Amino acid sequence: MAFSSFADRLPDPNYKITEAGENSGSGLAGPGFASVKFSSDQPVGISRTNSGRVITRAIVGHTWKINITYNPMTREQFEPVYSFLLEKRGRLKPFYVVLPQYSSPRTSTSGTISFQSGESAGANNFITSGHDSVTGGLRPGDMFTISDSQNSNHKKTYQVVRVNDSTNKLSSDSDLNTTDERRYYITPPLEKSVTSGSTLNYTNPLIRVIQNSDVQEYDLGTNNLYQFNLNLEEAQP
Repeated sequence: MAFSSFADRLPDPNYKITEAGENSGSGLAGPGFASVKFSSDQPVGISRTNSGRVITRAIVGHTWKINITYNPMTREQFEPVYSFLLEKRGRLKPFYVVLPQYSSPRTSTSGTISFQSGESAGANNFITSGHDSVTGGLRPGDMFTISDSQNSNHKKTYQVVRVNDSTNKLSSDSDLNTTDERRYYITPPLEKSVTSGSTLNYTNPLIRVIQNSDVQEYDLGTNNLYQFNLNLEEAQP
């Protein structure tokens, strides 16, 4: 059967790929991760005066970095992942990965959470509306991406670090007034401007990545099991 596009997400137990390259429930599931090392990389320049005064500044954009280790795999388990990665030709072609610890919010959540107004690039917080019709809600530690109808290249992944509502907020915050609003503080700050009504994707947030090496290799033991790990870093279009 013909299909519209090739899968561009790393196969895992919840995301199957057929041998034709299509995402399909009849495909081969990727193996689960034995362990995940997740890093937030925000390079900062620091200057210290003779008197001890410290001056800091962000000097480079923020990047998420991911190291995935797999348990020893049979060939049937190994090939869906390795074939997918070989097609990416090292660092040439980006793809997406979903991390199991961030695949869903900490509290079971459903409904649409959207930006109440437009926000400029560099903002580290924003107000969302629609929470009266949302079950649950985002909490510190939850991750999300943004769907903006005016900018399809906004692929950055963000993490919530604080959540304010109309009751629990800074005394100086005069904009957060109704029960259906939340002010989310995030890291990193918004990479691009966001238009009013853009929505937060908090279920299976896709992290856009490239491999951090052009060499792909594995170990095959005498037990005929494949050992493999994967180093990735976020890559924005």
